[in-house]
Amino acid sequence: MEKLTVDIIIPVYRPDEKYIRLLQGLKKQIYPIHKIIIMNTERKYYEEDRYPQLSNIEVHHIQKSEFDHGGTRNQAVQYSNSDIIFFLTQDAVPPDRHLVENILKPFEDEMVAAVYGRQIPVPSCNIIERFSRNFNYPQESFKKSKQDLERLGIKTFFCSNVCAAYRRDIYDKLGGFPLRTIFNEDMIFTGELIKAGYIVAYEADAKVVHSHNYTGIQQFHRNFDLAVSQVDNPQIFSGIRSEGEGIRLVKQTMEYLIGRKKYIQVIKLIYISGCKYMGYLLGKKYKKLPRKFVIWCSMNREYWR
Repeated sequence: MEKLTVDIIIPVYRPDEKYIRLLQGLKKQIYPIHKIIIMNTERKYYEEDRYPQLSNIEVHHIQKSEFDHGGTRNQAVQYSNSDIIFFLTQDAVPPDRHLVENILKPFEDEMVAAVYGRQIPVPSCNIIERFSRNFNYPQESFKKSKQDLERLGIKTFFCSNVCAAYRRDIYDKLGGFPLRTIFNEDMIFTGELIKAGYIVAYEADAKVVHSHNYTGIQQFHRNFDLAVSQVDNPQIFSGIRSEGEGIRLVKQTMEYLIGRKKYIQVIKLIYISGCKYMGYLLGKKYKKLPRKFVIWCSMNREYWR
């Protein structure tokens, strides 16, 4: 196989120290990066002198009202002409020099259209979120296809643009990410790939350090938006099992905490899981709810305006 060219695309908003570490990490990568394309929201928040100066970086500025999870990434792709488009978020930090090299390995199989990497929790990550990261991003690599829908349900479509690469020609063939989506543009597009007969790979050796200690109310907002994205994309999610995977995560997390006698954390898990489930249930019914209440429930409130 000929050596693939790769461009990295990073949407940015009010970048902090993690963004600096991300650029430093990309500068050290063994595999050559053709271009690093930054889609920055609001020029006033991007202080170029603060950040590492890379010869292959280009920064494009948009206004906050223009940002769209799918549309902004699609716009960035138009600045790329590489074989592989590799998306990262501004807080996903490579822990080694092999991130790009490893994310490309599964593309040796020509039916692999997308590859997502492993997210390792930050040192300050709480025990519940740490378990969740290990649950969703295990140490073993694997591949998923249409044949796995019965076994995995909605997990078949799971992918995260925190760290995910796509084959450009197939991305163009299927039309790229959906426009005007509140959230979840990665899983929606991955669903399109799976249903079109392509393979999605998880590469455990392609690692970034990334996690959040979300509160219960933040999880509520996040899961509300997740459910809205599923309701608005029935062509992908209709008839696909979804709640089962969440229940399995809760059960395994509870067993893990009880086994370590972390009883206070069990109470916290019950609270956070309840917030997640309530947000998800309300999101599924959002079309029947008052608009002001919908906006309050949502994490991405700009979407509704």
